[in-house]
Amino acid sequence: MTPAAPPSAPRETDRVRPVVAWHMGWAIAMAVLATSVVLLRPALDAGVVIAALIAVLPGVGGLWLMARDGWAERALVLGGWSLAAVAAAALSGGMTGSLAGLAIMPFAAGIMLGELRLAQAGAVGTALAVLVGLVSVWLGGPAQADWVLAAAVALLSAGALATAITLTWGPRDRALGVVGDSLMRVETLLAAQPGLMLVLSPSGGVLAAYGTAPPAIDVEALFDQGMIAAVHAPDRGDLLAALSRAEAGQEAQVSFAPRQALDRRVTLVLRRLDGDGETVRLIGQAFDGTPQFARESGLETARAEAEAQNAGKSRFLANMSHELRTPLNAVIGFSDIMRQRIFGPLPDKYAGYADSIHEAGGHLLDLINDVLDVSKIEAERYELAIERFDARETVSAAIALIRVAATDKGVDLRSVLPTEALTVDADKRALKQIALNLLSNAIKFTPAEGSVTVTLEAIGPYLELVVSDTGVGIAPEDLRRLGRPFEQAGAAEQKAQGTGLGLSLVRSLAELHGGRMNIDSTLGEGAAVTVRLPVVTLAKPAVPEGGAEIIELRPAGS
Repeated sequence: MTPAAPPSAPRETDRVRPVVAWHMGWAIAMAVLATSVVLLRPALDAGVVIAALIAVLPGVGGLWLMARDGWAERALVLGGWSLAAVAAAALSGGMTGSLAGLAIMPFAAGIMLGELRLAQAGAVGTALAVLVGLVSVWLGGPAQADWVLAAAVALLSAGALATAITLTWGPRDRALGVVGDSLMRVETLLAAQPGLMLVLSPSGGVLAAYGTAPPAIDVEALFDQGMIAAVHAPDRGDLLAALSRAEAGQEAQVSFAPRQALDRRVTLVLRRLDGDGETVRLIGQAFDGTPQFARESGLETARAEAEAQNAGKSRFLANMSHELRTPLNAVIGFSDIMRQRIFGPLPDKYAGYADSIHEAGGHLLDLINDVLDVSKIEAERYELAIERFDARETVSAAIALIRVAATDKGVDLRSVLPTEALTVDADKRALKQIALNLLSNAIKFTPAEGSVTVTLEAIGPYLELVVSDTGVGIAPEDLRRLGRPFEQAGAAEQKAQGTGLGLSLVRSLAELHGGRMNIDSTLGEGAAVTVRLPVVTLAKPAVPEGGAEIIELRPAGS
């Protein structure tokens, strides 16, 4: 069902037309009556005739409102009515004269002009006319009235008053009826809504309630005790804070346990209800928040359990890696002794076994070291050993270690390092690990006759290490995954060459220094990995001779 449209505001022409018509009707009726008096009652007192003619003038003056309408203009018209009524009372023998009925006309005109202030002023005009009429009778004695004329004037004045009331109060009553019906429909809709709508004071007092209350909320008790008393004590502080935010004009939402059912939750949304008055009111919508609370509580529990399991896994890996590394070092050491034949020659077959044991042990040790470092970082047990050193030396050492592998594979390894010292405050072992992992990855995925280039430079306070290659490249869908533990890219034969921990460790070590890692790659053309760390030690300006030291100020966070 389509709701009825609210009544529109009256237009200016609709407002003034009945007033002008009423004045025109009075002017015509009074002019006819005055003419009849002159023709049919030639012996009538001249004062009565003049008073009847004067009574025509306010009706004619009301026609002015058609050209210019306003509160001041209507007040002037009402003043004319009051003067005409006073003149009629003075000239026609007062309240015992033939035109005594004209005394009511200022009040009738005030009602017709449509404002309470004008109606009150019209009542004053009528009272003034009656007072003048009584004074006239007191001074000149009772007048000899023409009862036919007196009856005609009384009927005409009563008709004018009744018409004014009908034209003014009738539409107003109909408008009030429409508004009342609209309010009833709104209240019906509010009462039928699934939630509970409340009108509240800023202190939590309930002024009105509509709709269906959530379980465990007693609406009658809300009216008696207020919202605060219905809330479980530990949640009252949150409710008071929400009320304060809503009073300040902000939208606020709070979830609380009802005092009568601590296993349930109610969600209350609060807003300020702006009105014309100075009294602040809040409007609130209360819903049953128990299902949502149960879901969020379950998700929170699951998240806590997952985090606990992940932390336990990290601690387990860290401990196991440590226990495995100790015997593995012994295996590598003994196999190396056998390879070098320190205690005598070995048959060729056993020598080959020793080489395989040493190679496999070295690979396994690298894997365990990576697992140990990743586990420490995830368990937040990895501590950086910050020291000041030349970053060129550390990167050069990593290049020297990896150069043999590059030469064996036929990959051209190049380096672009600064000619001057590049002093940084960082963890030397971590920086070397970053360089080794990036170089190892680049050589691993670069075919023979390809090239790997290492670039190291300082950009303001940042140390930027870039390792680029002309290898197989990385597909766009794989770029999003790389950098997470055990994530690998490429075909199966490429994944078999690593564990997926190298880039993850580089990213984690960079973030521990407050830096970041970025990968750019084109499939089939190569890749470039950039690590940027805010660790460069900026040289202070020289102290001028005979002057104070100049301290350079840098913005926070730079």
